Amino acid sequence: MKPHFALNNVTRKLPEHLHKFVVSQPYDEYTPQNQAVWRYVMRMNIDYLSRVAHKSYLTGLAATGISVDQIPRMDGMNRILKEIGWAAVSVDGFIPPNAFMEFQAYNVLVIASDMRTINHIEYTPAPDIIHEAAGHAPIIANPEYAEYLRRFGEIGSKAISSAKDYEMYEAIRLLSILKENPNSPEKEVLEAQKQVEYLQENMGELSEMAKIRNLHWWTVEYGLIGTVDDSKIYGAGLLSSIGESDWCMQDAVEKKPYSIAAATLNFDITKPQPQLFVTPDFAYLSLVLEEFANTMALRTGGLNGVQEVVNSKNLGSIELSTGIQISGIFTNVIKYKNNQVAYFQTSGPTALSSRDKELIGHGVAHHKNGFGSPIGKLKGINLQIEDMSPRDLKAYGIYEGEFIKLEFESGVKIQGKAITGTRDLSGKILLISFTDCTVTYKDQVLFDPSWGIYDMAIGKEVISAYSGAADHSSFEDVSKVSETKTKKITYTVKEEKLYALYAQVRKIRAANASNQKVIKSIFVTLVNEHPSDWLLALEIYELSVENAYDFSDDIYQYLLKLQENTSFQKLIENGLQLIKIKND
Repeated sequence: MKPHFALNNVTRKLPEHLHKFVVSQPYDEYTPQNQAVWRYVMRMNIDYLSRVAHKSYLTGLAATGISVDQIPRMDGMNRILKEIGWAAVSVDGFIPPNAFMEFQAYNVLVIASDMRTINHIEYTPAPDIIHEAAGHAPIIANPEYAEYLRRFGEIGSKAISSAKDYEMYEAIRLLSILKENPNSPEKEVLEAQKQVEYLQENMGELSEMAKIRNLHWWTVEYGLIGTVDDSKIYGAGLLSSIGESDWCMQDAVEKKPYSIAAATLNFDITKPQPQLFVTPDFAYLSLVLEEFANTMALRTGGLNGVQEVVNSKNLGSIELSTGIQISGIFTNVIKYKNNQVAYFQTSGPTALSSRDKELIGHGVAHHKNGFGSPIGKLKGINLQIEDMSPRDLKAYGIYEGEFIKLEFESGVKIQGKAITGTRDLSGKILLISFTDCTVTYKDQVLFDPSWGIYDMAIGKEVISAYSGAADHSSFEDVSKVSETKTKKITYTVKEEKLYALYAQVRKIRAANASNQKVIKSIFVTLVNEHPSDWLLALEIYELSVENAYDFSDDIYQYLLKLQENTSFQKLIENGLQLIKIKND
């Protein structure tokens, strides 16, 4: 199937199941005021962040082709990003955490295509193009950090979620969409806020995904680098927020040395962060990531790993010591002494793989009703089945055409006629298939002969358990696109007229064709018809100062009066200071 977005050398490697999250960048929907907001934030950021951000930020802006004067186009960014081995795709707001991280694993930056409104110019709870393009993209020009981000995606995409994690994702997505839309009914915003707060307080034990999202938040989003007494900003959430980039440098925000302990500290996207973590350098981020990965079921496997994929109630995979991988919805695990797995079961479509490739004849069509298998040693036999040579198998009666009775140390019993075996390229046996087979554990029937052919996976232990499928092509849809869509903002006639004034000023500045009479006319219209808009007044003042118009002081006095509105005060003050610096 031909993808619905342009491919390049990087995005061409994306697996098809991620394509559904990619949307077209709605560039024509950005209003002239959106463009002005972008310009204001970027100019403020560059002025301030040049002093407090990691040195990679400013060089990264140039390396990734991000302009101060206009919202970047995705195709333009991609032409430059490919030079550093990355790419960018446009998505609709928050996407599921596993999918988000998997994009990173393929060196693809997901960029939320929406643009924050002027009401959220300092900070927005919703991901937007300022946060993604101007926050994340510049730092990935640093090779050490880029590799950390890729590796984080590779490991994070395998993290196992709890059943509540997806509910929390949907709740946060809805809240961010409602908060960013100025037309959202206040009642709906409050209800969504209460739901997020309720879930935050009732999540129970943190899942792997919740923990690794915490690590992502305290590094990729809100990380500081250096020492606790002298730190610089590198986290995209701080780099893209003119409010929090200033706030985070204050003594009121506690600075802590970064460590794996950050995995258990939750965050609240709706509030400024009361504490932040400082890494000594980018290489240290990777050390902590590896430390955390060593605690994950991905590397530890075992009974706990299988129980985690069972508890997730989502598609997951386990890998046995032979290398065979089982992917499906795990519903049951029978444990044996010393916390060992005696038997595991999936329900519904299941696929078997080896080295992340589906085994021929063992896809979801063959295992449409689930799969189950014992694990461990046979009773009274010291040699593991996986270590038996063809001669050993024959000696123990495990041979094609023979009626076999197998009893495992756990108490699981198998009786049936062996019809074939499946081996990997190195000759290691992965599966033994039976007909007329009965599988029991104590008084429980685990498989009945009337159910058809029984396939027994071979392995002495579970060495890995993780989220998602071993071979993504085995399943049609491994992750869902949220049904909660970002609503297109509708504008009043009055707002449309205001945006037309913004467009005029933007065009004049771009063409370097300022005219005192025209600028004054626009200013008079602004004062009379849109008396609460401060940003366009700033842009007009900037042009009047640059061209030494005789009514510049009138605009300045008007802006001082607007500052009496406390919600504009700091924004106007910063804008005036920037104009002064530029023209001194």
